[in-house]
Amino acid sequence: MKMLATELAGLGMRQAIVYLLSGLCCLHAADVKVTVDLAKRGPRISPTMWGIFFEDINFGADGGLYAEMVKNRGFEFPDALMGWWVISPSLAKGSVAVLETDPPDLDNPHYLRIRSEGTAIYGVANEGFRGMGFRSNQAYRLSFYVRRVEGNPTLLVELVANDGVVLAWHRFQDLPRQWEQHTVELVPTETDSRGRLNMLVEGRGVIDIDFVSLFPTNTWKGRPGGLRADLVLALADLKPGFLRFPGGCIVEGSHLDRRYQWKKTIGPVTKRRLLVNRWNYEFKHRPTPDYYQTFGLGFFEYFQLAEDLHAEPLPILNCGMACQFNSGELCPLDELDEYIQDALDLIEFANGSITSKWGAIRAQLGHPEPFNLKMLGIGNEQWGPQYIERYERFARVIKERYPEIKLVAAAGPAPADERFQFLWEKLLPLRPDIIDEHCYARPIWFLAQFHRYDTYDRNGPKVFMGEFAAQSVAIASPRNKNTLECALAE
Repeated sequence: MKMLATELAGLGMRQAIVYLLSGLCCLHAADVKVTVDLAKRGPRISPTMWGIFFEDINFGADGGLYAEMVKNRGFEFPDALMGWWVISPSLAKGSVAVLETDPPDLDNPHYLRIRSEGTAIYGVANEGFRGMGFRSNQAYRLSFYVRRVEGNPTLLVELVANDGVVLAWHRFQDLPRQWEQHTVELVPTETDSRGRLNMLVEGRGVIDIDFVSLFPTNTWKGRPGGLRADLVLALADLKPGFLRFPGGCIVEGSHLDRRYQWKKTIGPVTKRRLLVNRWNYEFKHRPTPDYYQTFGLGFFEYFQLAEDLHAEPLPILNCGMACQFNSGELCPLDELDEYIQDALDLIEFANGSITSKWGAIRAQLGHPEPFNLKMLGIGNEQWGPQYIERYERFARVIKERYPEIKLVAAAGPAPADERFQFLWEKLLPLRPDIIDEHCYARPIWFLAQFHRYDTYDRNGPKVFMGEFAAQSVAIASPRNKNTLECALAE
């Protein structure tokens, strides 16, 4: 096998695949005798050998697993009308404006004012995430906050197909003078993959709307405002042993004020503040200016998802370092206590009794039983001495308070360079329970790694390959393709 790995390293990818397949054919042609002893058990395979890494990338959460269908539902994007456009027939006269005086919730203060002169229907439409997918005879729950400012107009809401056909509608009359939440279930008559939501004012008057939300009613386990049932079922079918969340580079943020902060992702969704997703602007060849995190899928929902999947939760926390591929901003060591306290509070949130501060909050959210957290990642893919000194402080405090929690340390962004070697050398004396290796490389590199772990110390830290991907051309190259070569290499 050692000779095979050496030979493969000198071949091109296609030649290597042919070489391997030829060998398999030869094995198939030879006479082989296999004896199976059903009474003798083989080595125990860890249930966490296989799992899922989930990050809100490529609209993985907002626009993906999180079943919300309205983009920019609270008008909080920097471009406050992104995702919305005005519907104004030729005879209609009116205007729209985004305001923030006396909102329904101060944590997300912007709302939309629609003024109509009543000459024809006038209003706005939302495009969803590259269109809204409607299924015929399936119910969708629309909710929004509304108040009437002038006149006595009605509000017509519609689910509309891509060709303009109205699939479902409802008319709200006698709108309130003060903010109230209205809800209705709409059932489309046809299936359409690129529909939209219309909100139209009929008659002369002025109304305000905010937090416009549309969900299918058949979410995972029927939870209102929950996750897409079909996508969670696909994850469940993988039978993962763990769920690593929420990242990934979004944990770090390009700057520390854009890092992922778990405490801001729990509680009522109307109070979870919007944050730009770092994948909004990271790659110039793939700009996604409408990519933001609403945190409707937050840490409580992640823990709940792990429980549903019968997977061990593996949250990753910021260690006081922004992404080193961006600003590399550091939290000064004498200010690191806030970050460490976040880690301690997260463990209490997951495992604490309902009489503890954060355990009580978990219970208030509907889960009095602990989530049984066993592992915690300190940083994503940091490197250098600045990471070592921060990891050491986290580890010392956490192990003193919660010695049973297994800590996952980062081994940098590459599987074999100087940063990787430095981290392994410096981490070993700190005795992390697990070291997280990230591997992004050409396909041939993966094929040459048959013996990678043969010489690792079996009494040392466990190894977790938290991220890996074969890159057809080069790491993060705009010319990378999803190919059979890459799939076979992985």
